[in-house]
Amino acid sequence: MHVAVFYLAMIWMTGLLGIAVVMVIRARSAMRRILALDVLTLILIALLILYADASQTSYYLDAALALALLSFVATLAAVRYHSEGRLF
Repeated sequence: MHVAVFYLAMIWMTGLLGIAVVMVIRARSAMRRILALDVLTLILIALLILYADASQTSYYLDAALALALLSFVATLAAVRYHSEGRLF
């Protein structure tokens, strides 16, 4: 990967991460906050994948995969709890 493209992607993802944090803080409803947290984790996963590619190590890919799995389950549980008032 070209170095300039890597730095541009990292700057872009970091900016998006800041916007997502603001979305989480300023969300008015619980559903919007859940969605903003899901977007935040997706951006973190993208940052981990970019860094894994740049550093040529697979440890960050493992962390991105684990974060994606946990984020998926947590989002499902939060939405179910919000909509029905129970988890299972």
